[in-house]
Amino acid sequence: MKKAVVLLNMGGPSNTAEVRTFLKNMFADPNILTVKSSALRWLIGTMIVLTRTKKAQSHYEEIGGASPLLGLTEKLADKLSSLMDEKVHIAMRYVPPFAKEAARQMMDDEVEDVVLFPMYPHYSTTTTKSSIEDFYKATLELGYHPKVHTIERYYKNRAFNELIVDSVKESLGGCDAEGFELVFSAHSLPQKIIDAGDSYQKEIEEHVEILSNMLYSEGVHFRKVHLAYQSKLGPMKWIGPSLEETLSKIATLSKKVIVYPISFTVDNIETVYELDIEYREIAQKLAFEEYRVVPCPNDSEDFARVLAQIIDEKMGHE
Repeated sequence: MKKAVVLLNMGGPSNTAEVRTFLKNMFADPNILTVKSSALRWLIGTMIVLTRTKKAQSHYEEIGGASPLLGLTEKLADKLSSLMDEKVHIAMRYVPPFAKEAARQMMDDEVEDVVLFPMYPHYSTTTTKSSIEDFYKATLELGYHPKVHTIERYYKNRAFNELIVDSVKESLGGCDAEGFELVFSAHSLPQKIIDAGDSYQKEIEEHVEILSNMLYSEGVHFRKVHLAYQSKLGPMKWIGPSLEETLSKIATLSKKVIVYPISFTVDNIETVYELDIEYREIAQKLAFEEYRVVPCPNDSEDFARVLAQIIDEKMGHE
């Protein structure tokens, strides 16, 4: 029986012209804009695209004109494929390569067993559910019906969390953790999505507790550990506290902070622009002496091994 793995992610523009496509597809997604009327969703989405495209393009220009997400994911897929001796495909939600392209290739290759691996450690309707639904839609349109195994969350995986802890410790560069505040920064969501039953916030909070306990048990004692949220968009209520609020609060007590992007596994506009440029400027205005952003696991050999282990465990239980 032929098998294959598909890494699912939202994607990121490969050039500034693709920013419009990314935004248009994102705000046409009913898991993102949760209004019931498709006509109203189109109207709201169109207004957002019209008002945000140029600003978003300028942000991508500041990081080289493209998101690093696709290139890093391609390298990660190659490493994972070598480790597992299985074909690993990539399917992005809002920009190419789309799920239909991956599904068509697997259908041509007569793949019968597919593992869907959303790259998001925590389950959310806005990410995991949306990406999985998109893949199933593609297979239905193609008339392709493989057996599908899905990994919906992996934030409790010990090896994954050891990788995060090691990255945080490395970011200290030999300095004493007690002189730093540690902030786990997650992508925010509208409060109404959480109120509708999305488990994302609960899982993020559980993950912060797991990582805090692991760090403490290894003798890494930060002055304090915080959870904050970034990437708020629009006037509606979003879950918090915001990263800006958290940095302002920390600045009154301490001037050294390390930020770990807990909801991301591959660097993208939210990490390399928001965290490393926008919030760094805020930290400088708040007179921080140290503002350090820990990179995502990205295409590291260790992360590829973690993914392979998670997939093996999933297949072993089914």
